[in-house]
Parts: sequence; structure tokens; C-alpha cells
Amino acid sequence: MRHYDIYVTAKQGIFDPAGATAAAALDNLGFTGIEEVKIGKYIQLKTADEVGLEELTSMCEKLLANPVIEDFSIHADTA
Repeated sequence: MRHYDIYVTAKQGIFDPAGATAAAALDNLGFTGIEEVKIGKYIQLKTADEVGLEELTSMCEKLLANPVIEDFSIHADTA
């Protein structure tokens, strides 16, 4: 079995309301120096066989992320 971790966040310049709220709340709690908080999605994908990067990218572009407003990164578990 293969494991893949996929991280999805808002693209630079796209307003992230959850991140902005968290950043303000951290400041209100006295945590200083926080410049930006991004809140996104973490997707754990398990497959029976190894999947190529091209196919994983296609999955993200077609369903798991919105490529117009979101960036994604794919990490294969090497263990």
C-alpha cells in the first residue's frame, strides 16, 4: 500500500477568511509576530499500488483542489 499526503491552501493573493480570523485571534491572545496564517486542507490518500505524479496531479486538478484559487503539494510516503 502506498501513502500520499496532499496539502491544499489558498493561492497567494487569494483572501483566506479562516486564516485571517485565526491570525486576528492569535494576536488577541497575545501571540505577536504572526504575519500570516493559511488554513487549508490535508488529504491522505492510500492506494494499493504506486501512483504516478501525473495521475496524482490530475486528481488534484479535477477534484481535490480548485486550481483557480488553490495551490496543492503532493508528498509520497517513502517508508
